[in-house]
Amino acid sequence: MDVQEFRKDFLENVKAEAAATGEGSCAAFVDSMAQYLVEAEVIPDFTPAFYTNTTKTRKRYRVDGYIFDEFDFTMNLVIADYDGNEERVFGKVAARDSIQRLSVFVDQALNTRLYKEIEMSTPCADLVDLLRAEKDKIRKYRFLVFTDADVSDTIRTLEGADIDGIPVEAQIWDIDRLFRVCCSDLGRQSIEIDFRNYTPDGIPCLEASNAATADYNSYLCIIPGETLADIYDQYGSQLLEGNVRSFLSTKVAVNKKIRETILKCPSMFFAYNNGVSATAMDVQVEDTPSGRRIVSARDFQIINGGQTTASLSNTRHKDKADLRGIYVQMKLTEIDESDVDRSTELIRNISRSSNSQNKVTDADFFSTHPFHVRMEQHSRRIFAPAEAGAQYETKWFYERAKGQFFQAQMRLTPAKKKQFLLQNPKNKVITKTDLAKVRNTWAEMPQTVSKGAQTNFMKFAEIIDQEWSENDTRFNERYYTETVALVILFKHLEALIPKQSWYEQGYRANIVTYSLALLHRLIKKQFKNMDLDLQSIWLHQSVPLVVTKALETISEQVFYKITDEDRQTINVTQWCKRDACWKSVQEIEVVLPPEFESVLISKAEAKAAEREAKSDQKLISGAEAQAKVIEHTAGQWKALYSFCVQKKLMSPDELAAVKIACQLPAKLPNPYQSQRLLALLERAESEGFRM
Repeated sequence: MDVQEFRKDFLENVKAEAAATGEGSCAAFVDSMAQYLVEAEVIPDFTPAFYTNTTKTRKRYRVDGYIFDEFDFTMNLVIADYDGNEERVFGKVAARDSIQRLSVFVDQALNTRLYKEIEMSTPCADLVDLLRAEKDKIRKYRFLVFTDADVSDTIRTLEGADIDGIPVEAQIWDIDRLFRVCCSDLGRQSIEIDFRNYTPDGIPCLEASNAATADYNSYLCIIPGETLADIYDQYGSQLLEGNVRSFLSTKVAVNKKIRETILKCPSMFFAYNNGVSATAMDVQVEDTPSGRRIVSARDFQIINGGQTTASLSNTRHKDKADLRGIYVQMKLTEIDESDVDRSTELIRNISRSSNSQNKVTDADFFSTHPFHVRMEQHSRRIFAPAEAGAQYETKWFYERAKGQFFQAQMRLTPAKKKQFLLQNPKNKVITKTDLAKVRNTWAEMPQTVSKGAQTNFMKFAEIIDQEWSENDTRFNERYYTETVALVILFKHLEALIPKQSWYEQGYRANIVTYSLALLHRLIKKQFKNMDLDLQSIWLHQSVPLVVTKALETISEQVFYKITDEDRQTINVTQWCKRDACWKSVQEIEVVLPPEFESVLISKAEAKAAEREAKSDQKLISGAEAQAKVIEHTAGQWKALYSFCVQKKLMSPDELAAVKIACQLPAKLPNPYQSQRLLALLERAESEGFRM
């Protein structure tokens, strides 16, 4: 798939989404752009908040949505330039107008009585409230212009005037740029840093040549504290790999001890601080008269030392600290990128090991985690039943890595692409954040879901990582089909809400997650030992009428409850993130009709089906284990045997299994033995063995 095909598909999806939700093409365009950027980690989340007006002096202003990044205190404001017509160019004048309208909006929000004019309990009222409340914390405004036009080549850089001394950064996102970022191999925005822009000649380094392998090179560096803070100021939380963001979300951004060292004894910072660890692709090193220097790096990510980085920046900003004379030790690992999955797995393992002392789990949940791999395998293998009137079956395409759906089409002929899209429709793509959203909603955590896609995903990852280590067979075919059923339920309610007479164009995402969570709670409360038959939704690929009727009633009550004037927090968006909000929603009394029992399944029946699904998964896992065992030769298994005998690592069962593997291909270990062999191999590798 090339950029033109991506553009055509993207705009068709926008029109389809607008028709389904009734919220208008521009709103659908903004939401689609934002969701891509969330997946690509350009922004942590997105809240729609459309408002437009004119000042008394006839200055026009507008906003379409916002994201407040609590890690680096950047206020992202979105404005749309959407026309829906082909062959349109977005030039300097249009860019200047868009930036000006956002600037005027901020001025109106902060310096006039706009908060009195905007109707209370609307998304834009929440935004104005947030701007005023966080005024002293905001470090940077980032204006994001979303356009469906082609950006003119004459636009090289964009500059916005400072707002009350706070810098403004402007970015234009057209569909071409979206394609480059979101359909890259990484599936996210790659940060490219020229260190010479921050410090003369780059960063002094020592290459750890003896530690180099085919997968990575390592460098020991000394980076000026000023440089590290400057880079963080420019790139913010995008600089921090997901594990670090997750860890910082539970801590104060400025560590008191680090701050104290910066302010009282900066010359001792290098001695006192543990430094930072980072990864990058394509590290460029030059020899200079003063020694070897790293001059640039692509996809630079800090995987340990987020608090050090944030503290340097924040202490300079808040305390006006002078960072000259402060130096930080840095270990930079250059990752070989020839195999994307392998390089991603390596970064994940480095991150996990680097952060082990901080009790940071696999919260970022990399795309190579076996859970995601298994969900992908299910999605490629299992056909969904044909929908009413359809003459063919389709699949729900699970994207464990962003861009997979489009990359799968890139080298297909037109005929093959048509066949692929018939089997894998665009409206049946499930992302990792989609899965986390529907699962945490059904687990009755709407307040967590309301905290945003990335925060919710971190929580989901934490839960799944623990459950996977305890018993991975529960993530079987039934788990996958029930997840799809929840996605169907979620999409159905998203399309249903805008059609309701009470809906006032706002908080749809909050209403959806709270309504479905409440539905699940009401089922458990009113129908003992019963649960919604998600398999029935999977089999029919639709939501039963009785469920639709119940959701119409529940969602209306949820809307009135979360926007109730007596709520503890004025800002509705912030209120929905609180445990107290979920507690208040649970007080809603809706009696489900007796006929609702027809769409339920007894827990005993569900448990029996779950046992059978786990048993089937064991067989599948066993067959997969056998396939992995025969990827290695008898000679390699003999080497493992010798190593384990020497280290006394084997149990009697494992000894029997490895003896059979040593006779490949004449003899083949059974599924159980193959699983034991892989566990033994993993244990041996942790002791230093290399296959």
